[in-house]
Amino acid sequence: MERRVFDASFKRMAINLSYARGSVKEVADELGIDPGRLSKWRQQESSPVRSSEGLNDDQKEIKQLQKELKEAQLERGILKNAVSIFSRGDGRYTDS
Repeated sequence: MERRVFDASFKRMAINLSYARGSVKEVADELGIDPGRLSKWRQQESSPVRSSEGLNDDQKEIKQLQKELKEAQLERGILKNAVSIFSRGDGRYTDS
C-alpha cells in the first residue's frame, strides 16, 4: 500500500477547518483522512487558543466574522480540489 504524504499547507487547512467546525471526525471523513491523524496534527500544532475575554462587542464581532471567512475560504479550497479531482478525464468518476 502506498503511503500518502500531506504537505504543510494541507495539514494547516485541515487543522483550521477542524477547529472551525469543532469536529475532527467530520473534517477527517470529508478530506478522506484518518481522524487519528488529524488529531495528531492538532496536538503537534503549537498555536495557543486565543481568548475573546477583554474584547468589546465590535472586536468580538470582527473576530467571529474573521472565523467565518476563514472557514468559508477553507471550504472553497476543498471544493476546488474536489472539482479538479472529479473532472479528470480518466473515466474513473463517471458512468461513461
